[in-house]
Amino acid sequence: MRALDAPLAIDGGTPIRAQFLPFGRPLISEQEIAAVADVLRSGWLGMGERTIAFERAFAAYCGADHAVSVSSCTAALHLSLVALGLGPGDEVVTTPMTFAATVNAILEVGASPVLVDIDPRTLNVEPDAVAAAIGPRTKALLPVHFGGRPVDLTAFGALARAHGLAIVEDAAHAVGAVHAGARVGSHGNLAAFSFYPNKNMTTIEGGMVTTDDPELAEALRLLRLHGLSNDAWKRYHTKALVTSQVVRFGYKANLTDVQSVLGMGQLERLEEFLGVRERYAAVYDAALADLPIDRQERQAGPGERHGLHLYVILLRLDELTCDRDQVVRALRAENIGVGLHYQALHEHPYYAQRLGHGAGAFPVAEDVSARTLTLPLGPSMSGEDLHDVVHAVRCVLARYRATARGRA
Repeated sequence: MRALDAPLAIDGGTPIRAQFLPFGRPLISEQEIAAVADVLRSGWLGMGERTIAFERAFAAYCGADHAVSVSSCTAALHLSLVALGLGPGDEVVTTPMTFAATVNAILEVGASPVLVDIDPRTLNVEPDAVAAAIGPRTKALLPVHFGGRPVDLTAFGALARAHGLAIVEDAAHAVGAVHAGARVGSHGNLAAFSFYPNKNMTTIEGGMVTTDDPELAEALRLLRLHGLSNDAWKRYHTKALVTSQVVRFGYKANLTDVQSVLGMGQLERLEEFLGVRERYAAVYDAALADLPIDRQERQAGPGERHGLHLYVILLRLDELTCDRDQVVRALRAENIGVGLHYQALHEHPYYAQRLGHGAGAFPVAEDVSARTLTLPLGPSMSGEDLHDVVHAVRCVLARYRATARGRA
């Protein structure tokens, strides 16, 4: 093991790892590869019976009445807002600490995003702050389960009912997360999930919307495929003549059977994947506890489960001799693929101009944006990988810690 006081790779030393450890690498089994090959040989590659089976299995896992598969979580958010009838003149309250897709979906339907600062402990928007942002044009709330930490859906539900608002949950990080004893996706809202390669489970690209509302589910099914009354599987898997008509304006945003059979295999192993994430997060908690960092608050009580898509740490910059970006550069030089989640949306040039928010508009989000970095976490990692991450973080922070004499 390299000594803590040895030169860092960024200073000319030998990297802790010989090969780069990617931030998020999916774990695909040989059985899943074989299942995908079977679909490729079947001659039916588009949306068909395997997609239907995957939707049913995912709905059952979440505890929702319906699950509608789509091509991405971005599509899931966008189509959810379209299904709700949102458009120009409407406002949607959401968070500045999220990926661009969250706000882009709102802008895509012509509505206006209303940003609310986050809680410094949970990194989520909290119901009290959201309540203060509700106005006469507010039509929906779009909370993000940041990193997999569920928002208080009980309180959000009460708030939405009191004001007659819809809720669309951005659950891109929250597959498998639990609030109040029920999985995210089963709380009566539209919930949009992501199956991107680095998520808790993957279909390579893809997403899902869960809902208990049969009318919204049917609207989503029409919207994802051009507004056609019957999809290709209904038309072509039978000898009977089945016609299809466009019954509303729609988009091209469906999942395929190739992706769905992979998703089915991933879903069957999801609890195993989540268990690994929880064990590895516990190792990080213990091994990094004495370092100048804070981390996102995680529920420890019964009835709550963090999805642990992200293991976020916040550097205490006043205890370091450098900024966050230098720490990231140093860790990447050690071949540790740390990530950044996220730069606050209003700090991006496009949103700064489009939404008109300047520096200081959301001080907590701005503080988190300057201090955050995300450690690799996932079931494809080995124990040795985990050890390398811990050792690299300890070495890098030892180098830049303000109290380390002669090391600045």
